[in-house]
Amino acid sequence: MDIRIGYGVLILSLGAHGCGDRLGGQQPDSLPAGVTPAMIAQGKKLFSGEGLCFSCHGPEAKGLVGPDLTDGIWLIGTGTFDQIVARILEGVPADKSKSGVVMPPKGGTNLKDEQVRAVAAYVWSLSRKPGKS
Repeated sequence: MDIRIGYGVLILSLGAHGCGDRLGGQQPDSLPAGVTPAMIAQGKKLFSGEGLCFSCHGPEAKGLVGPDLTDGIWLIGTGTFDQIVARILEGVPADKSKSGVVMPPKGGTNLKDEQVRAVAAYVWSLSRKPGKS
C-alpha cells in the first residue's frame, strides 16, 4: 500500500470523526439515550403548536427573532440533547443572548418537563438530518 494513500485515508477518517464533535458528540444517525422517533415527532408538533417555538425560530426552525436551529451552529453549548433540554428549561437571558433577545424559560409556555424533552429531541434532530455534517 502506498503510504501517502494510507495517510490520506487516516486524515479523512479523523476528519469524519471530528464532525461528530460538532454535533455534540453524537453521530447523525444515532439518538441520545432515552430519545425515540416518537418523541421527536411529538416535539415537532409541540414546536409548531402549543410550545410556540415557531413564533421566534420560524415554522421551519431556520430563525426569525431566535436563531436558526437547523444549521448545527450552537450559540450556547455544543448542542447535546441535555444542553438543549437545559436551555429550554432555563431560557436565555439577555446577557447570554448573542442578539440580545431574551428567551423566557420554556419559551414562556407551560410545557411539562416531558414535553420540553420532546421539543429538545426535535430540536436536536434538526441539525442532524442526512446531508448535514
